[in-house]
Formats: sequence, structure tokens, C-alpha cells
Amino acid sequence: LSVLEYFISTHGARKGLADTALKTADAGYLTRRLVDVAQDVTITEEDCGTILGLEMSALKEGEDIIEPLRERVVGCVALDEVTDPHELDEDGRPKVLVEAGKLILEETSQAIEDAGIETVKIRSVLTCEAKRGVCRMCYGRNLATMDMVDLGEAVGILAAQSIGEPGTQLTLRTFHIGGTAARIAEQTVRKTKVEGVIEHGDRLTFVKTPEGHQVVTSYEGELILKAAAHGGHTAAAKLAVHSRFQVPLGATLMVEDGQKVAKDGVLFTWDPYTNPIMTDVGGLVRFVDIVDDETVREELDEITGRRQRVIIEDREKKPGSVGGPGARQGVA
Repeated sequence: LSVLEYFISTHGARKGLADTALKTADAGYLTRRLVDVAQDVTITEEDCGTILGLEMSALKEGEDIIEPLRERVVGCVALDEVTDPHELDEDGRPKVLVEAGKLILEETSQAIEDAGIETVKIRSVLTCEAKRGVCRMCYGRNLATMDMVDLGEAVGILAAQSIGEPGTQLTLRTFHIGGTAARIAEQTVRKTKVEGVIEHGDRLTFVKTPEGHQVVTSYEGELILKAAAHGGHTAAAKLAVHSRFQVPLGATLMVEDGQKVAKDGVLFTWDPYTNPIMTDVGGLVRFVDIVDDETVREELDEITGRRQRVIIEDREKKPGSVGGPGARQGVA
């Protein structure tokens, strides 16, 4: 640093020290108020008997898994029986991984993920029906002892302190949270979790472009992934529906009907920023009220270096396209 830069930076350094001193007090006061409202929340009974719960799935940002399902459900009590859809027990029924009302342990949660299960229903404090406080079954494991929580445990104060601790960092803005724009940018490819056979849903329609791409023209189309039981063959009788994928309008299909796909195989790609205009029949498209320098102009994209034609709104002219008798579609 030069002498001038060093002198200028002292202003920001002093402001930072002052903010730290003031905002730490605010964060401490937040913790105090949280404890004040949550101090009555304790473990008051064994089981409230609720039939409600939460459906947990892996926490994702685009296609990247931020927190896998096994980490989100471990230490919780299963609301419903969790079964392996691909493996059978001695009686020919789906193999039970976790019984309803049992604590999900590390090895169990790993088995759930290995089976390709995407959602698990668990008991939660948010849906607990205890008259006062919460019950043991809805709370689950105490992370301090790594065992089921004990009756009388002050879980409200524990939660208040847990929120208050990162609250200090939050007010001081010492960490960064990713924005939604980056999240949308990554959601352009859909992949399979397990190997199997893909079937096209009844409502899925598409057209083939001159380049050979299959572009989806239906609003409610879906792909159905059928997977075989562990160790079984991919014969039709052995397959069971594993998952369904909603295919957005304008997506490009990468798989044929009845095609075998490997794990992490790409099913379709799409552009979330594009709003496609589709026609039901083939024919000629005629532009209406699209006049150079009046309703359309050429703009240079500085990033790609390409020129593109951009529609300008006009009070009198209504730029659009006609594709058939009486049909008219506005252009955005």
C-alpha cells in the first residue's frame, strides 16, 4: 500500500470496528429475546400420537446437492414405513428399511440413499400435537448425547441459542449467500438417479427439427423411469416405476421411448430464460407489423459479439406472427 492508500483505508477500518462493537450487542439482544419466547418449550411427553409430519428431500442448488437426504433425516423418527422399491424380503414384499416410529440411524439413512429413495416422511416439531411443549418422538435425537432426547429437556432454549450464534455472523455480514440467478442458471439439465428404462408419458408430444433434435410441444408431458429390482434383469415384468419427471415446454429430449439409461444419464435439457412459441400444425409463418427501425432494431450483444433483432413496442403497430387462418401470436 502507498501512504495515501494506507491513510484512506483507516476510515473503513474504524467504521468496521465500530459496527462490530454495536452490532454484536444487537445480536446478543436477539438471542436474549429468542430465549425469552422459547424457554417454555420442553420435552413434556413420550408420544403425542400425531399422524402429521414433513416430507424431506435432498437440499439442492440447481443440480448440485448441498445437503444429501441421508444427512437431513438422520436422527429423526420415521412417520411412515420406508421400504426399498427394488429389493424384496423372504415373503416377496418390498424390504423394510425403517419401521414407522423408529429412529433413523446413520446406517439406515445410508441404506435409504443407496436405494434411490428421494423423499422420506418424518416426525417434526413443527407438526407435533403435544398440549404443552413437544414430545420425544417428534423431536428425535439430542445432538449433544447422540441418543433420543430425554423428558424435561429444555429444547426451546437450545434452539434459541443455536439461532442466536449464527445471528452474530448474520448481522456482521461475514458470510455470503448465493443468489437465485445462479441457481436458475444451473437448472438446465435433468439426470437420472438410477439406471433403468425410460417411457414417454401419454401427454408427452414432440417434433423433430431439421437438425434431428426432439423439441417438446406439450405443457404437461412427463418421462417415467422404470428400474429393476437389485440383481434382477431389465425384463418388463421385473421393472417398477421409480420416478417421474415433468418435462417443460420447449425442452430438448435426449432419450427415446423404451430406451435404457445409465445412472446420471441426461434425460432432457432446456433453457429457463426462453419462452417458446409452438404451433400445432405445420405451415408458413408470416410476420405482421415488423418494420425495421420502427418495431424492430438490431442490437449487438457485447458478451457473445453477435447481432440480434429485438422487438420494440409501438402504440399503433402490433408486431406479431401469423401461422395459419386467423391465428396471431404476439412477439416479446
